[in-house]
Amino acid sequence: MATTTVHLLRHGEVHNPDGVLYGRLPGFRLSERGVAMAERVAGHLVGATDEPGERRDVVHVVASPLQRAQETARPIAEAFGLDVEADERLLEAENHFEGLTFGVGDGSLRRPAHWRYLWNPFRPSWGEPYRAQVARMLAGVSAAREAATGHEAVIVSHQLPIWVTRQALEGKRLWHDPRKRECSVASLTSLHFDGDELSGIT
Repeated sequence: MATTTVHLLRHGEVHNPDGVLYGRLPGFRLSERGVAMAERVAGHLVGATDEPGERRDVVHVVASPLQRAQETARPIAEAFGLDVEADERLLEAENHFEGLTFGVGDGSLRRPAHWRYLWNPFRPSWGEPYRAQVARMLAGVSAAREAATGHEAVIVSHQLPIWVTRQALEGKRLWHDPRKRECSVASLTSLHFDGDELSGIT
């Protein structure tokens, strides 16, 4: 039975001087710090960071088509002599507040026109349903696992899709407090499979 690992990597820090929810908008690149994060993850995976470790057996790198995800994936692919594939199933979640600042003070929440989108935090009513995000992410994970059977794959995606996928795989509810997500920029969530069965999450 083949043992396969699929790493879910959130993209690095984004250059976002206006502090908007960029969602699926084009043109949001990594900041200088974000580029350094991506390079450090690549170094970690090849075992060449400040504390040298084991070189991972990465044979497949795939990312959301959005610029920040592609830029995060690039140094990893280069480190392993691979190309970056794009998969729309790994996109950021759709969000009504895309392109807006989000807050009570000077953000979009002070405008009553937006309040009708906040009625159901369990679905959620302001964007793509959590279940839909999980379904497409799991399809992407399955494809990456098949492409890297017996080895390791890296998927570069976005915070919310990664987090709700982890919640689903751990049998937990999908609605949550966003402040408690354990999925910081450039963090790795690794899914370990024995054959087709998930055996662990680290």
